[in-house]
Amino acid sequence: MKSVLILGAGSDVGVALAKVFAQQGATVTLAGRDIPYLETIAADLRIRYTRASVYVQPFDAVAYDTHAAFYAGLPQASDVTICVFGYLGDQEKAQQDFAESRKIIESNYVGAVSILNVVAEDYQRKGSGVIVGVSSVAGDRGRQSNYVYGSAKAGFTAYLSGLRNRLVKNNVHVMTLKPGFIKTKMVAGLHTPPALTALPDKLAAYVYKAIGKKRNVVYYLPLWRYIMTIIVLIPESIFKKLKL
Repeated sequence: MKSVLILGAGSDVGVALAKVFAQQGATVTLAGRDIPYLETIAADLRIRYTRASVYVQPFDAVAYDTHAAFYAGLPQASDVTICVFGYLGDQEKAQQDFAESRKIIESNYVGAVSILNVVAEDYQRKGSGVIVGVSSVAGDRGRQSNYVYGSAKAGFTAYLSGLRNRLVKNNVHVMTLKPGFIKTKMVAGLHTPPALTALPDKLAAYVYKAIGKKRNVVYYLPLWRYIMTIIVLIPESIFKKLKL
């Protein structure tokens, strides 16, 4: 893992991942919309980890027609691409305003498919590479509290599964990361159980190790795998009466 491209690098998880890779002396490309913020992160990483090379590139997940040119113009080819961008949105607003639904769906699914299609073609030609997609446990079963977001993540999970099946013969590994709650700006103001809420730095370290082990589907925290298995197995006649 000599070179990593982080899509959505301005997120708390994106920054944590950049630190982990920079610490290992990798070349790190931070891609996102907030260039001044990313330049600040890059400067800090260069000072802290002198073996690392850090670049910043503008990237907009929903500017689909720019994705091919963005990828072709990267200053450094990547061995690993991590797609970490997303938008939680407001479920109640999405129920009443399709613009909010569309933003959730495009930010979490359509934009990811657009850029990862480009990355996948490149890795397939080279016969190597790793793609990591950050999905969510919310995609395992639709729940009334966040089913628009969950449906987008369900689609992304299915996309990554198909991509993994397609590219394995080309020596390209695809890993699906399914976190639960993460202590980030995205959930600021929401009450989340401490025992089920991950810290970005610990999540990033876990992901780095999981990439090295070529894990396929990773839940974090691991307890979420068991929680979601139970939720998925609840009969529909009971499930539809629950407030989840």
